[in-house]
Amino acid sequence: MPPDPSSRHGILDPHAGEGRFTLTRHDPAPALAAVVERHWIVRWDLRDRPPFEQETLPFPCVNLVFGSHRPGVHGVCTDRFVARLEGQGWVVGTKFRPGGFRRFVDVAIAELTDRVIAIDAAFGGDGAAVDRAVHAAPDDAARLRLVTELLVARGRRDADDATALAVRAVELARTDPAIGRVADLAAQVGVPVRGLERIFRSHVGVPPKWVIRRFRVQEAAARVADGAPADWAALAHDLGYFDQAHFIRDFRAQIGRTPAEYAARCAAARRGP
Repeated sequence: MPPDPSSRHGILDPHAGEGRFTLTRHDPAPALAAVVERHWIVRWDLRDRPPFEQETLPFPCVNLVFGSHRPGVHGVCTDRFVARLEGQGWVVGTKFRPGGFRRFVDVAIAELTDRVIAIDAAFGGDGAAVDRAVHAAPDDAARLRLVTELLVARGRRDADDATALAVRAVELARTDPAIGRVADLAAQVGVPVRGLERIFRSHVGVPPKWVIRRFRVQEAAARVADGAPADWAALAHDLGYFDQAHFIRDFRAQIGRTPAEYAARCAAARRGP
């Protein structure tokens, strides 16, 4: 099942950001669909309002970002990501499928983890030229067209079975709560555990165990933000945790708050000021 394009998974305390920025999502061109999940555009105008910090719990993927806020190639971020929005600005981003960015670089994606590199460092002079053109473009449609042309021109055409396997493995980890161990995931995709770990280092950027844990916590955070009843034992079981204590420990390590603390914060945001 493909990700829901309207999903707020990964956006922490999503109600807090309402009215402070806009987020739109756009499908990739057919030529990029195997490696790009979507493009996304964020705009904000806080010139007469205080700065706002939006926290996210990032997916295991690479993002290519143009615009006025932290442009560059963003590798997988293993911590919470905090975007401080102030004044007026915009961002045009491309979210690659886990494993998809390997088609554009000659290094293991693990080399980019928790790093942001300049656009021209990844795409050379072509990237620098597109960066300037994106800023000068008259509208978002033109910006997306420029980004698409860059990626179509620079992506390798050679078949890559490892990319397809990485995409499939990450999707299984996202959608199947019964997959609780790396051995389970390896068996599902039909490769040895060590082989799966090598593919994840090369193509995804983080280990498969990390991916399994991240998706569980993202799902838990989304349910809490939507006001799910505070039955933590039932939620832990539903997400495939061995017990409630493991769930709470994972949640706090990634969100920075216990489920109860996060639920209280989200409830306050839903009520509004």
